[in-house]
Amino acid sequence: MKSSTDDEHDEENVKLLEKSRERGSRNGRVVKVHNQALLSGLAYCLSSCGMILVNKFVLSSYDFNAGISLMVYQNFISVIIVSVLSLVGLVSTEPLTWRLIKVWLPVNVIFVGMLITSMFSLKYINVAMVTVLKNVTNVITAVGEMYLFKKQHEGRVWGALFLMIISAITGGITDLSFNATGYAWQTLNCFLTASYSLTLRRVMDTAKQYTKSGSLNEFSMVLLNNTLSLPLGIFLIVVFNEVDYLLTTPLLRLPSFWLVMTFSGILGLAISFTSMWFLHQTGATTYSLVGSLNKIPLSIAGIFLFKVPTSVENSASILFGLLAGVLFARAKIKERSQT
Repeated sequence: MKSSTDDEHDEENVKLLEKSRERGSRNGRVVKVHNQALLSGLAYCLSSCGMILVNKFVLSSYDFNAGISLMVYQNFISVIIVSVLSLVGLVSTEPLTWRLIKVWLPVNVIFVGMLITSMFSLKYINVAMVTVLKNVTNVITAVGEMYLFKKQHEGRVWGALFLMIISAITGGITDLSFNATGYAWQTLNCFLTASYSLTLRRVMDTAKQYTKSGSLNEFSMVLLNNTLSLPLGIFLIVVFNEVDYLLTTPLLRLPSFWLVMTFSGILGLAISFTSMWFLHQTGATTYSLVGSLNKIPLSIAGIFLFKVPTSVENSASILFGLLAGVLFARAKIKERSQT
């Protein structure tokens, strides 16, 4: 499952996808689908929106109180699917050597923490507010880039980030279903997501030295991240005492519940595939902008599907935050084009 999840649309993900595109065109492994930009864009939007909505449905509507177990099951589904695709030759993945695992393990711990905190926050907070609060990740990442990589951002970028902070604060104040526990988990998720993005940049360069091909494509990262997350996730299931809950909950005896959980795992992996396909058909600029615009229908769907109580002030704050995200994407596009 992609750190897309997470979904989620930072500059590093775009760079990784562009590199995958270049490698695919050189080795001929990626199947070219002509005149399918609209179809790939719709597939990407549907999979990314569907992943969050299905997770919200499992955690809230089913009242499933084992978010770590859900994460482990989803990642297990991803490992199975990618492994099968690799065995039949449809995708290429790097062998998981012990040296590669040792290098990647620190970033994987952050990856697991990012997924788990996202699950916990989504259980208590409505989808629209989660989407707006995730914008804080961009602020933390921008500050981290400035101090760790000495990267200077333009004024329009900082202006958009400031609007994101304002929208997050006003959104929280006017949230009729405010839950302090959920907001605490989401705040931690923002820090972990930013840390993952910043740490990934350094670890990837080192990890490439221990791969057979000297590179690490998107599919290899999915397989590596999800495989390493399984033993750590099982350990956390025991630590957080989810075992007793799993043994007693009647949900695991419902075929429909297993179907929904499996579907969520497939959607998580689908984000990785459709994002690569979409980028292949368009480019980094369209990918970034569509990723930001995609949050608008997601937020609206989350409010109506889960019957979230809202007010004019809260709705305005959410819309304000979503538009700030679009402004941020446009500012980053202009910043990249100038550099």
